[in-house]
Amino acid sequence: MKRRDFLLTSSIGAAGVLAGTAAHAQMDMQMPMNHAAPAASEYGLTLKLRVDTNPLENEFEKYPTCTYCGMNRMQFSHTRHLIVYENDMVDGTCSIKCAAVGLALNLDWSPKVIYAGDAGDPAEVKPAIDTAAAYYVIDPGKMGTMSPISKWAYSDKAKAEAAAAAPGAVLTDFNGALQAAYDGIIADTNRTRAKRAEKRAAAMKG
Repeated sequence: MKRRDFLLTSSIGAAGVLAGTAAHAQMDMQMPMNHAAPAASEYGLTLKLRVDTNPLENEFEKYPTCTYCGMNRMQFSHTRHLIVYENDMVDGTCSIKCAAVGLALNLDWSPKVIYAGDAGDPAEVKPAIDTAAAYYVIDPGKMGTMSPISKWAYSDKAKAEAAAAAPGAVLTDFNGALQAAYDGIIADTNRTRAKRAEKRAAAMKG
């Protein structure tokens, strides 16, 4: 499956999990069946992003923090992602998990390129690579960014294969890593709801 097609289907599925926080999803539910959905150019969430035709130039000055969690992107350069949509709006995130959130919320525009930090590069601040050609390693033995399971991108296949040799680790592509990120969001959501329900129940008993 091509990345563009995968992004469309997986993001639509994930939007069901995130719909409660998406303004345009709420508007869609309130509209009569014979009323067309508003155009993204008028109401879409990408309007909150900046137009940038050269997003990698001074990347961390323009996108210092993650759009969705506020984490420092340079500090997490090895897991950061940068989504460039077809309308040249750019979304900077700290991780593939937050990138998954952005892709699910911004359904009206398709990404033309998605960059990620090259975890295998020796530089302190990792360079950006095109995820279409990246090798991802999902490793439950390493803590990820915004996730208990790491999903790191590599430009060098040999380095990715070496990292994937760790017990329980899996070598995959961007689609596989994104699917794992969406699965993780669902699991995290269920755990959080369960914990909060327990706290409410304990407070009521107290």
